[in-house]
Amino acid sequence: MKKPCIEADLVLTLIPFLESTDQEMLLHAGRAIGRICYDNRDLQEELVKVGVIPSLVRILTDHEESEPLVHVDLLALCNLADLDTAKEALSKTKVAEQLVKQLRRAENHERLEIIFEILQALAENDALKVQLVEAGVQEVLSDILLRLQGSSQAEGTCIVKATSDLIVSLLLGDGNCVRMVQVGVIHQLLDLLEKHVESEDISVQHAALCALRNLAIPVVNKVQMLEEGVAERIQALLRSEMPPVQFKLLGTLRMLADGQADAAEILGQDPMLLNRLVQWCDVNDDTDICGEANRLLASILRHNRSQEVVKAVQEAQGVKHLVSMTMSENAAIQNEALNALAIASTIDLETLEDPFKELQLVQSLHKLLQDDNTSAEVKYNSMGLLCSLLNSGRLRQEIEDNKIKETLEQLCSHSNADVVKEALITLQILKGEPPY
Repeated sequence: MKKPCIEADLVLTLIPFLESTDQEMLLHAGRAIGRICYDNRDLQEELVKVGVIPSLVRILTDHEESEPLVHVDLLALCNLADLDTAKEALSKTKVAEQLVKQLRRAENHERLEIIFEILQALAENDALKVQLVEAGVQEVLSDILLRLQGSSQAEGTCIVKATSDLIVSLLLGDGNCVRMVQVGVIHQLLDLLEKHVESEDISVQHAALCALRNLAIPVVNKVQMLEEGVAERIQALLRSEMPPVQFKLLGTLRMLADGQADAAEILGQDPMLLNRLVQWCDVNDDTDICGEANRLLASILRHNRSQEVVKAVQEAQGVKHLVSMTMSENAAIQNEALNALAIASTIDLETLEDPFKELQLVQSLHKLLQDDNTSAEVKYNSMGLLCSLLNSGRLRQEIEDNKIKETLEQLCSHSNADVVKEALITLQILKGEPPY
């Protein structure tokens, strides 16, 4: 029956009835339009073009107490929300306020699922994303997580996952992330993880971990999360033996340590964490976890300002992994390791002198400087580390014995200006002259 209805232009005839003040008329007109247009993208686009969106938002606003009308209206929005034209039209209405209101009122799983489906689609639009956060969606999501914390039913788990997924989708810009942390979402996500950490279904964990990692990016959030003991709670969750969970948790800790000396000091003086990291650095059958563990070790040293941390990382046998990182095929990884070792050398070269000699760090740096395939940034950072090593008499001797001076002289004619400048400075220090 859909085809003859479409051919007779019945949909366009029905649309004016959406302006009625009669609830029965609205209900039946809405159902008829929804059924005729279901799964017909061209007709749905036509609906948006003739202005159905403002009518749907008005119905939701004027008849929020009418369950049948709200249900039909939400189904219509759900069917249209994937269209870019619909999102654009919705961004010019107050749909965010109405959806947040309906989300707060929703009591059954079916209603929650419909609203979440709409919200996920709308969260793909930057303007609507901001409007949803301004309407307070994060507080409602936080309440839902709190309410369903103890739920072991499949439906409850489904909503918890949808909530976590939506939090990830809404994390646009520092402002939204900060609001999420301020309303306590972070601890509800951690409660959720603690409950599901041993579960074989990792979908909830994955969503919660993605949200956690993104929340740890803004600087103001890092400070608050550290003050509230989030780092310690994440470390406790590392008992999980599930690689995807371990990988995401390590990434979150790395985000927390990024640019935060306090966080680096807390993590860098935890012997259990350091020993676990070093174990993961040796894991060859999971390159993701191995790489993330190495990067967290480098981040701890790079952002740290304490001799105690340098000593702790060395005692845990972590320095050898950082030296190995300098020879990685990935330039970003190499630079992280080189910078970490340079800072650690500046803080406490005496502790690192012996391991550097045993691990043949000077020889590794020489290879990087000689290799034409080494990126300019890696060469630059390798020379920065060499400058730190020259403060040790024994390592200076090793640098001289390896004839690195000749390589540095060749780099003075390198095509990259920064490399040339650093080569000249390193040569000056090597000759015992003050750098200019």
